[in-house]
Amino acid sequence: MSTGTPETLLESESIDLTDESAAGIAARSPLELFWRRLRRDKVALVSLGIVLFMVLMAIFAPLIVKVFGLPNPNTQNDDLLGDFGEPTGPSGAHPFGVDERGRDVLARVIYGSRVSLEVAFIATALIVIIGVTAGLVTGYYRGKVDTFISRVMDLFLAFPVLVLAVGLGVACADGCLGGAIQPGLPVVIFVITLTTWPYMARIVRGQVLSLREREFVEASRSLGAGDPRIIFREILPNLVAPIIVYATVLIPQNILYEAALSFLGVGVDPSKPSWGAMISDATSIFQDAWWFMLFPGLALLVTVLAFNIVGDGLQDALNPRTSK
Repeated sequence: MSTGTPETLLESESIDLTDESAAGIAARSPLELFWRRLRRDKVALVSLGIVLFMVLMAIFAPLIVKVFGLPNPNTQNDDLLGDFGEPTGPSGAHPFGVDERGRDVLARVIYGSRVSLEVAFIATALIVIIGVTAGLVTGYYRGKVDTFISRVMDLFLAFPVLVLAVGLGVACADGCLGGAIQPGLPVVIFVITLTTWPYMARIVRGQVLSLREREFVEASRSLGAGDPRIIFREILPNLVAPIIVYATVLIPQNILYEAALSFLGVGVDPSKPSWGAMISDATSIFQDAWWFMLFPGLALLVTVLAFNIVGDGLQDALNPRTSK
């Protein structure tokens, strides 16, 4: 039985806060904790590498085509066709074969990544800007403002995406709204943004409704902070994680939207290679030229799958409940 005084016992059992392990844990920044969680997910890291590869391929598509000695994706060469004018399969000079017009499929797949990723990133950026702004306003001010903007969101959610795209693609063949909406990719980006931003707005609104009642917001309000300061300095920083996660979900979704619209022949300039348009062109000759559909289809599948896996990995890494 110990005979020491309570003070002595407490001193002997106290934890040394200068211990190196405790100091190391305390010194970890949120970015370091995020990276520690993410690097444990090997599948997400591999998928992130694939995403970076696709992005670099889209940026340097002309250089890649030139380095590998591939022809221009729009160059038609009847000499590359078979004896009866049929497309020829993969070969050493053309690893992905050629299409029915003698155009190199590999070059068109490489250039097709530019269209898909351009639409995906631009549309996602616009969706985030509009959706986050609308969600912050509706969630923070509530009342009549919330009711009005929520009804507007319901209205846009009621639009059928493909029908609207086909209608705008035909109506805006020569430009719409005084030339503000031009045919081609702008129509695709406009349709995707118009029909998708309410989803982001609803997610942000739900988060803001919860955050505005938290103690740190009440403390900031009691110190005399105005609404703009509370929204942008207190609430918005706490929304970064869900915004990033949902944006990574939107990117593959928008890639599929672009492919679907290109498949229907809406909006995309026929002179620009697109994975969706290539799949559409291949449907009539698939039995004789399977490679024309296979390779752009694989590129689309791998890209969308990689983005989805990266999104799941980011969600786990940004979750504060994930074990450190």
